[in-house]
Amino acid sequence: MITLQPYRKDDASAWNALVDGSKNGTFLFDRRFMDYHADRFDDCSLLFRQGSRLLACLPANFCADEQTVYTHQGLTYGGLVMADSVGAADVLHIFGLLTDYYRHELAARRFVCKPVPHIYCTQPSDEPLYALHRFGAQLTARGLSSAVSLRHPLPLQARRRSGIRKAEAAALRIERTDAAADYEAFHHIVATGLRQRHGVEPVHSAAEMLLLAARFPHNIHLYVERTADGSDIVAGAWLFVTRRVVHTQYMAASEAGRGMGALDYLIANLIDRYRDVPDLTTFDFGISTEEGGRVLNEGLIFQKEGFGGRGVCYDQWTLEL
Repeated sequence: MITLQPYRKDDASAWNALVDGSKNGTFLFDRRFMDYHADRFDDCSLLFRQGSRLLACLPANFCADEQTVYTHQGLTYGGLVMADSVGAADVLHIFGLLTDYYRHELAARRFVCKPVPHIYCTQPSDEPLYALHRFGAQLTARGLSSAVSLRHPLPLQARRRSGIRKAEAAALRIERTDAAADYEAFHHIVATGLRQRHGVEPVHSAAEMLLLAARFPHNIHLYVERTADGSDIVAGAWLFVTRRVVHTQYMAASEAGRGMGALDYLIANLIDRYRDVPDLTTFDFGISTEEGGRVLNEGLIFQKEGFGGRGVCYDQWTLEL
């Protein structure tokens, strides 16, 4: 028999061990990552056991105003995180338990799930997609990301190669850094670009970026690109490195950097750096869509496709309870 248990703080070690050994989990589900912004969300995460054995966990938060459970609003993706041993019948049973729990204990009216995209999984893990279909969920958003195969990359487009030549001529220097001053400088570049282009602020502050990098030094990497004399940072990329995927969480160049082809040089360099890392298969740029996928930012995706990026869907399913 599979049983359900609401997550408690003293479950953190067991939770993290399951995530680390799961077939579809990443460090984003580690409670040390999830809980850095715990004050912003009403956590309603769940654990599922068979006897004393932990089978699965569900990162989730409840939005009372909407009477909606999300998996999870503080994460890029979420959904059911499963041990290798979990099969289709187990997942159907688990979905029955979690929908009954949220309906009766929280009076939730809907369940919104963002399953882990397949590129992050170490084993086939689409059982939750089948369960969502069986329970009557509808696909309500579909973001389109662009990802490069690290094992079989496509050739760079001519425009990207031209940018690389400009950066090489300017003798730009790329390095990985953990320095607080570099984080502050890169965050300023990111924030300036987001304000000018979209009128929004970065999700993370520079202090939060430093905090997370300190907690996950093997998974969170900042690369910056400096002028030849080292005096200025003209571009950078903040990367989340999971077992299979390198994901560009933030990537930006200053106005001066854009004129020197800084991002073209940086991205091509990073793809080369990670190509020979064991188990890594994919370099993922993130989505180029807006309004739940109804709008495609063609300029943005053109740049990513210039590096050989091709489509990966980030989906959202909604189940009326």
